[in-house]
Amino acid sequence: MLQCSMRISAAGLAFLVTAAMSSSAVAAVPGAPVGPGTLTGAEKPLVIAHRGAAQHAPENTLAAVDAAHRRGLVWVENDVQRTKDGKLVVIHDTTLSRTTDAEKVFPGRAPWRVGDFTRAEIARLDAGSWFGKRFKGERVPTLAGYLHRLDRNDQRLLLEIKAPKRYPGIEAQIVRELRAHGWLDRAHVRSRLVIQSFCVACIKTVHELVPQVRTGILGEPGVDKLARYARFTDQINPRMSAVSSRWVEAVHRLRGAHGRPLEIYAWDAGKDGSARGASMRRIEGVIA
Repeated sequence: MLQCSMRISAAGLAFLVTAAMSSSAVAAVPGAPVGPGTLTGAEKPLVIAHRGAAQHAPENTLAAVDAAHRRGLVWVENDVQRTKDGKLVVIHDTTLSRTTDAEKVFPGRAPWRVGDFTRAEIARLDAGSWFGKRFKGERVPTLAGYLHRLDRNDQRLLLEIKAPKRYPGIEAQIVRELRAHGWLDRAHVRSRLVIQSFCVACIKTVHELVPQVRTGILGEPGVDKLARYARFTDQINPRMSAVSSRWVEAVHRLRGAHGRPLEIYAWDAGKDGSARGASMRRIEGVIA
């Protein structure tokens, strides 16, 4: 996601976790059995663990995936980028400074961009100590390793293509990686995978490459753009504070690429009051 802090109140997170654990049918497939536009305010929105359970473990690590799993969170969101030698890794920032010890290990390599380091170099970095001592030695995972852990935990993935302009062709590479690890079979495509990005052209490319895969566009596009985007996407995923009832109604009036009404999964919920507001706004889920 954007360089934002997905902080949410303890009460809000407790509400969302309770919702996820008490509605297993909803957690299995976004938008089902409760369809877009049908939330009444009494029903609970789906919670998707932002960068894993990032309040309990270092973000975008396997420890965060496991922390989400222990808390009953079925869906996990991550960010995917590419190394200098063409390997796909799971990390949010386009630089390594904030969530690893890259500045210490490679002091002469400023500004420590992900794409300037090989996979082997990134594998040397500690991606856990910044969060807490008990996570010392946690590594930046490859996408392959991340997919394997999700399969082991029987979890689902909302995958964000991060900063795609830095990595030409990354859409096709992600598709190849997903296929190589079994994530384009019928079971995964039907209920365990969504690919999203702020880059509209990238999502259109993904749809052209694998039209069976559900996709989402991040941000708050104008109402005049929604019909065009609906041809190749299934979700419009905005910042919570940018959502208005009129905009939500406009999104829900349209059917997406797979014939179902467009869904909305809002992020940055902590900046917009309680998580309960998501259901009051008739939003299907929250990335938190």
